[in-house]
Amino acid sequence: MTTAEATRTGEAKLAHDDDAVDLPVVTGTEGESAVDIGHLRAETGLITLDPGYGNTGSCTSAITFLDGEQGILRYRGYPIEQLAERSTFLEVAYLLIYGELPTRAELDGFIDEVTRHTLIREEMRHFFDSFPTDAHPMAVLAAGTVSLSTFYPDAQQIFDPVAVEITIKRLIAKLPTLAAWSFKKAIGQPYVYPNNDLGYSANLLHMMFSVPSEEYEVNEDVAKALDLLLILHADHEQNCSASTVRMVGSSHANLYASISAGISALWGPLHGGANEAVINTLERIVADGGNVQKYVDRAKDPDDSFRLAGFGHRVYKNFDPRARIIKAAADRVLRATGADDQLFEVAQRLEEVALHDEYFVERKLYPNVDFYSGLIYRAIGFPKNMFTNCFAIGRLPGWIAQWKEMIESRETKIARPRQVYVGAAEREYVSIEQR
Repeated sequence: MTTAEATRTGEAKLAHDDDAVDLPVVTGTEGESAVDIGHLRAETGLITLDPGYGNTGSCTSAITFLDGEQGILRYRGYPIEQLAERSTFLEVAYLLIYGELPTRAELDGFIDEVTRHTLIREEMRHFFDSFPTDAHPMAVLAAGTVSLSTFYPDAQQIFDPVAVEITIKRLIAKLPTLAAWSFKKAIGQPYVYPNNDLGYSANLLHMMFSVPSEEYEVNEDVAKALDLLLILHADHEQNCSASTVRMVGSSHANLYASISAGISALWGPLHGGANEAVINTLERIVADGGNVQKYVDRAKDPDDSFRLAGFGHRVYKNFDPRARIIKAAADRVLRATGADDQLFEVAQRLEEVALHDEYFVERKLYPNVDFYSGLIYRAIGFPKNMFTNCFAIGRLPGWIAQWKEMIESRETKIARPRQVYVGAAEREYVSIEQR
């Protein structure tokens, strides 16, 4: 499926000094309009300045629709609420990558192909052994992902549909294995090979938590909850990591390299690391006696550096639709695992206070998906430094879909942002003896 093109619906006039230029206005299928500045510099000598790209559209895309003001998230037109209730992660992965929900035969074939590629090359055991035990699992995952390109050189053939297809299947199949082995390395346990008799999320749990010396039975409720988390994280429009994948891929870097770059972007605490920050905050409140109001007041104090993690979002100015779904899932997982629910109780009280506090309401600081996802990961048994690895597995289909759409689009050019230079003006070189 190639990228859909926006429809030209009018013009915007830009006046500068005594000159004016007409710029096309284009509109997407959901009524979003944009001023097309593709020829702005050529016609006026001007560029736009937009730190963080909060007002800049880098592409047209048919993958994900997000309305932050209304709290809407749809994958390929399907509301996230319906997919979360009725779909599986691999079905959602198929939808994102190929554009349509699969038939039963298509889904069975997709699952079979993914399942047959779960093993990683045996030489990679030495790769994992070479890292120090305290290496962060995200660093290991990013390095392991890009290293796959050394074993599968056909990934360089980015315009060969057959080579791209096998690369996609390999990535979806092998990323959980890489993530699980990075975890086992960190805790000093033997690596566990995938069990292809298990479903996708169940197999991840098996590789993470089983040991060769005893039987391990995957809790079905926990596997379903993990599958739900992966669905909710599967894509989120042009976020930091997705736009990183597109930018790296625009140089015609192979898919493994592009995904590794996305993993590195996700590692940042302002992106994928936010759910770990939420757990740290909740643990801090519990350790301090559970006084929620004290920390709400601190968050409101402009002279206090403390911030409440898990509230507000760069795009959502309404309740994050994923947060509503995930809150109920957190309750189910806590019951299924018998995990300590002290943090969950504090989280619920914190949410209640924030939703009715004028300070939070005025600033539209609603709970986001990170507010409850960390509680689920923690209840399942993941240590905090593994939260973002799980996030990366969930986001992988979205990254692949973004890369594939970018490569197939006639509009794609190598990403090369402009800048406004504010350094020293031209000056003469002074020899070192005269400085």
